Formats: sequence, C-alpha cells, structure tokens
Amino acid sequence: MTALLDVVNLQKIYPVGGLGKARGQLHAVDDVSFSIAPGETVGLVGESGCGKSTLVRLLARLHDPTAGSIRFGDTDLADMKARGFARRPERAAIQMVFQDAGESINPRYTAFEAIAAPLRRLRGLRGADLQRRVESLADATGIPRALLGRFPHQLSGGQKARVGIARAIAVEPRLLILDEPTAALDVSVQVVILKLLMELRERLGLSYLFVSHDINVVRLICDRVLVMYLGKIVEQGPTAEVLGRPAHPYTRALLSAVPELTLEPPPPRPRLGGEPRSPINPDPRICRFFGRCPDGRPACADSMPRLAPVGPAHAAACHFA
Repeated sequence: MTALLDVVNLQKIYPVGGLGKARGQLHAVDDVSFSIAPGETVGLVGESGCGKSTLVRLLARLHDPTAGSIRFGDTDLADMKARGFARRPERAAIQMVFQDAGESINPRYTAFEAIAAPLRRLRGLRGADLQRRVESLADATGIPRALLGRFPHQLSGGQKARVGIARAIAVEPRLLILDEPTAALDVSVQVVILKLLMELRERLGLSYLFVSHDINVVRLICDRVLVMYLGKIVEQGPTAEVLGRPAHPYTRALLSAVPELTLEPPPPRPRLGGEPRSPINPDPRICRFFGRCPDGRPACADSMPRLAPVGPAHAAACHFA
C-alpha cells in the first residue's frame, strides 16, 4: 500500500549558546524515518523532552527541518518554507487537534467562529454555505447547535474538545495530528472523545498520528507505535508486538511504569539509573540510551545501534534486541 505520509531521515538541529559561549547544536529530531498508510493510526510515545513536540511541529510545517524529507502523497513538504505553508493548498490536508482545546481556541471566538475560521481561510465559504457546513460539523462531532453561539469559557472541557475536533476536520484533511487530545479531560470524558475520534476515522477515512503519554490509550486505538528517545526512534512496529513483546530496554522501562490493578505482588520493575545523555553535540558513536540502560555493554559506547528487524514489521535500535 502506498504511504500517505513518508518521513525519511528527518532532522531538526537548533544552535545553542551565545556571546562569550561556545556554540553547540541541539539534536531535537535526529535521523527519524517512518510512514503512515491511508486510514492508519500510528502512536508516538516517549518521555517528556524526547522530541515528540518538535517532530509534530515539523510534520505540521510549523518549523522548517534541518535535513530530510516529508513526503505527503507525491509532494515533499520539507521543500516548502513554514512561513508560507499556511497559504498553500496542502495546509488543508494536514490538521492538528491540540492537547488543551481551551487554550487553542481564540477566547474572543464563539464555537461557531472557531469552526468557521478555517472554512473561510482555506475553502472560501461565506454566508449560508458556511452556516450549513458549520452546523453539519457540529452534528458530526456531537455539539448541540444551541452551543455554537457560546464562547470557550462557557463550554465544558468535553465540549471544547469537540469544537477543536470539528475545526480540525472542517477542511476535510487526510491526516490528523492528535497531540494528546484527551490529556486535559476527565477519564469518563476521555472515553467519549476517543470513541468519537475512532468513529470519525472510519467514517471519513482519516489517518492519525496520535501523540500520547498514556500507553493504555495507545494500545486501544493505534495500529502501530513509534517509541522515541532523545530525538531518535528506538523501536517501531505493530502495537501488539511492540507493547506485548518490547525489544528495546527503553520500551520495556516505559511499559513497566504503567500501573496495573492486581492482587498479586507486581514483578520487579526495571530501574533506570544515571542521567539522560545531553542532546547537545551528542557523540554519533554512542547509543543515546547508554548510561541509563540496564542492559548496557561496552559495545554500546563504540557504535550507535540502528533500527533493525526483530520480527515481522517490528524493528528496534539495540545491539542486543
């Protein structure tokens, strides 16, 4: 199957340092490659600071990459400058649902105006056509039409999340980037919003990149999962394989931190010692996880492991996977 999104050797490096200081290079995203097929949901997991947010900004064309390609269909989005991307037709094809819907909606916009804004800018809708389209989107996402005249502070968390989703699908995108869309919601509301997202994926044929810290949510809705650590993808594959039989020690450590309800004493959990390596001027010969890894050996300090197959469509960047 032809990939909808094909990311190859994507890199984002930020210069650091200033006057009187040696300049360095912060490798926020370093040689990342993956793909998303039409109709597929891919999860992206990793601890804070691993580069997830930077990767999302690159894919949404909010930041320019240092190197690599972002092929979307037949177009390489990496060739387009972020500054002018908002005026290109490809802008409508990739949309985002943000973590905090309340913060991402202009407080001076009603729910109607928030949903209508991309339709005016990217589709040129006005008048009765705009009214009908916004009302149709409200119906599709479960927003009562009586609430379309309310401002964000007059809506509940779940209602604001629905407005954010309606706004994102308004221009009929092909890919939605979901940046922890349920993290700010109560657990009972999270379930409802996740069910809505799954229904919309089936009904509209959408593809999702689902960024989350919640492993159980990723397990529930994602077809494949990417595990990121200090700017690199260290494991990827089908969700059942990666989360059921993790091959990388970092993935195993992430899974061990997920609480479980059991009457039996929990098995010993792997403990990560030491401190994370600095992403500034990292040594290209040393595994990024070396120093914290419970399985670390001298070979890990001599050569950087690359993603290699450990099973059908399952790969890990570990010499001893």
